[in-house]
Amino acid sequence: MIIKILTLFPEMFKGPLDTSIIKNAQDKEILDIEYINIRDYANNKHKKVDDYPYGGGSGMLMTAQPVFDSHAAVLAQIPSSKKVRTIYCSPKGKIFNQEMAIELSKEEALVFICGHYEGVDQRIIDELVTDEISIGDYVLTGGELPTAVIIDAIARLIPGVLGQKESYEDESLYSNLLEYPQYTRPQNFRGLTVPPVLLSGNHQEINTWRRKASIKLTMERRPDLLKKVDLSKEDKEYIKFIKTDD
Repeated sequence: MIIKILTLFPEMFKGPLDTSIIKNAQDKEILDIEYINIRDYANNKHKKVDDYPYGGGSGMLMTAQPVFDSHAAVLAQIPSSKKVRTIYCSPKGKIFNQEMAIELSKEEALVFICGHYEGVDQRIIDELVTDEISIGDYVLTGGELPTAVIIDAIARLIPGVLGQKESYEDESLYSNLLEYPQYTRPQNFRGLTVPPVLLSGNHQEINTWRRKASIKLTMERRPDLLKKVDLSKEDKEYIKFIKTDD
């Protein structure tokens, strides 16, 4: 996947996207991530990229010209047979979730525009942005951190980035269930022991225990997610049992 990031602060991505799994994916050429400094495209003497908002108000807005020009430049570099989706992170956007991550992971290329200051000229959003996304109901100083979060969530779903397909399919939210508890050695740590079923070697019983543990945890912490889960007859009976037991 080709990922182009338009930002005023390329250095903010050097840590989260240039280490560990994401770096390995770039080394294997599964991911091609490039950071483009929007300021390089400003057509004024002092490379100014912000201005006061019309109508008054506090703070400054990123101006349209350098963003439009940098966006056009990166689109010209992307060999794609279809329209490339452009993502802008904003508290006004649709809340990001695992379903959205799966959908975006299937794209050939993505462009991210990182806002800063008080945001960007609305014409940037109206004309260039295809997806306005929020990672939560809070405000950050810029779009760089949410962009890094979204890229991390997307990248690990691309074939070859993680070691095994099961590495993400069993994780919380992939199936709209929270992930079951996991344990490693030693079996007894300061009197805290591992559930015996996990030591049994019976994979069918282990899978059953994990499924029930996921359902129970989801019911306790995120009952809203159960509406999206494809529940078997056994799952429904277990949920009924939990409710009766409570």
